[in-house]
This record gives sequence, C-alpha cells and structure tokens, in this order.
Amino acid sequence: MQIKKYQARTIKEATAKVKNVLGHDAMIISTKKIKGNGKDGLFEIAAIPPKDNISSEYSDLFGEVKTELMSIKEMLYLVNHCGGYSEKLLLTPGILNLYARMIKNGVDDYYARLFLERSGAFNGHSDDGLNNFKEKVFKEIMQVIKTKDPFDVADNRRLIAAFIGTTGVGKTTTIAKLAAQLMLKSGKKVGLISIDAYRIGAMEQLKTYADILGIPCFRAFKKKDLLFALKNMEGKNVILIDTAGQSQYDMSRIEELKRMMPGDMNISTHLLLSVATRESEMNKAAVNFSALNYLSYIFTKTDETERCGSIINQVMKLNLPISYITNGQKVPEDIERADKEKILKLLLSKN
Repeated sequence: MQIKKYQARTIKEATAKVKNVLGHDAMIISTKKIKGNGKDGLFEIAAIPPKDNISSEYSDLFGEVKTELMSIKEMLYLVNHCGGYSEKLLLTPGILNLYARMIKNGVDDYYARLFLERSGAFNGHSDDGLNNFKEKVFKEIMQVIKTKDPFDVADNRRLIAAFIGTTGVGKTTTIAKLAAQLMLKSGKKVGLISIDAYRIGAMEQLKTYADILGIPCFRAFKKKDLLFALKNMEGKNVILIDTAGQSQYDMSRIEELKRMMPGDMNISTHLLLSVATRESEMNKAAVNFSALNYLSYIFTKTDETERCGSIINQVMKLNLPISYITNGQKVPEDIERADKEKILKLLLSKN
C-alpha cells in the first residue's frame, strides 16, 4: 500500500479527488499548499485507504498519527461549513484538527473560528509551535467562561436559592446532590422547599431525599406558604427551593413563578439546562426564563451526550457564569462545581 497524493487548485477540489478515488472513509495524512504552475499554487492532500483496510505494514504508522487523522467525510463537512476559511485553516499546522475537534463536539462554527482568530491563528505566524498555538486557543476559550459558586459568602448570612428549568432537566436530583454536599463538605445547615404543585410525586421525591439527610422539607403552593416555610427555617444557612418544571414556551407559568418569588424576598435563581437537549430549545429556555433574573447556569446530563459544545455556545449567547455541572444520577456524587479547565475538556475531549 502507498500513501497517495492529490493536487488541485482548491482544497475542495483536492478533497473531491480523494473521495472519488479512495471513498468517503479514506484517511487524510496531511494537507499543505505547494507551488504550482498557477499564480496561487496548488493544494495537496496525502491520504490512505479506509483504516479498516490498512495492512500490517502501515499499522504502526496509523497508530502513531491516528489522533491527527481525519476522514475525507469529515474534511468534506468542514470544507462545506467553514466557507472561505478552509484554505486559511490548512496553512498553519494543527489548526485544522483543533478546529475539527471543536466542530465535532458541537461548538458553533462561528465561535470556533472566533477563538482561532483571537488566538492569531490566521496571522501567518505558524512558527510558534503547535503546543503554543493550542495553549493560546485554550486561553481564549477559558477567558469567556465565567464560574460562580452561589454558596461562597464571607459572612454567615442565610442563602435562599431557587432552581428553575424545563420539565425533566434534573432539578430535584440536583437539589438533593447540592443539599448533601453542602451538609457533608461545607457543614451547612440546609432546608428544602418544594413549590412544584404540578408534577405528581414531586414533593414525595424531595421529601425522601430530605428524610435520608435528616433535614426539614416544606411544601408551598402560594406565596404565603413560601413565607411560612422560610420563617420556619430561620436557623438554616442554606434553603434550596425546587420549582415546577415547565415549558419554556409557557410564559404565563413563568410569570406565575416570578410573582411567587418577587425580588424583595432575596431569592437567587439558577437555571438548569440539559446538554442532551437540542441546542435551539436550550437557548429558547435561557431566553424565556430570563424573566426570572437567574444568576448562573447549571448544565446537566453531560453523561447523556457526546457533544458538549452547546455549553460554550450558550455562554457566548447569554454571558452568565456557570455554577455547577452534573454528569449522572448518583446522589451526591454526580455533580461538580464549575471549573474552567474541566469545562474545556468537556468541549474538546469527547468523540
């Protein structure tokens, strides 16, 4: 077997040649621009047949470079989605693969290119070294990620936090995880309140967690019930409020929830968004629930998807801090305080 090289005036034409001869699953070894007869030169792609058919003589080679390989199918996708940037992406070593990794993990094409531009990827300084270049891109991404710990306060004042979001996003389980961690790790005195009057069994589920933890749990259907519950938990450091899951399109119920928790009650709200949902629906929820003036994002169900790029996309659209990330159903283990480096890994390490 030989490594085959294909040349053309544009990267799109060279890619098409590889596809026509070796098929969609051919593996690209390298891409570069070379001098040719024309004024602008030629693009050259070196490729080998699909990896399933690689002979033993090439098994070692494939093992060494497989993390940088890209199938012609992936190359075609990128060429068709990055417009005039495809040629720019090929002129600096390592840019194309990093760009591809972001796109494959669900980072919006516009934001992926923006991070590359801000890091100087298209300035022609390709002699900085691949690792140095990647470090610049990582810094650009982490610069736009803000984190917040809602329970980190200097004094011992009481904190009241309500958790909002669509049905099934994981509010009750998340509250149970937080309650356990705040008690066991931070030594906080915690109380729970459920104002979910719509979902059958909502209070029972929260009450079960409360009984296990040995903490009080109140139900509130109206504002006066909520005031009563808060008064009865004056000795608690932290009070966590479980709200009813509701459609992001049901603005009347969102307004109803807002009236139940007016600003003068000093209740901070935090929006839960499932990474496993369609990104358009996630963004719609973020926009419509903004009527409740939430202070941070909690991204849930990262274990249920291979593409976590929607996290950075959402942060770029509505620039608010991330407080927590959840990655499973286990209580209290499967929740982590937001950390920039860990979020970066979520954006780049899957697939």
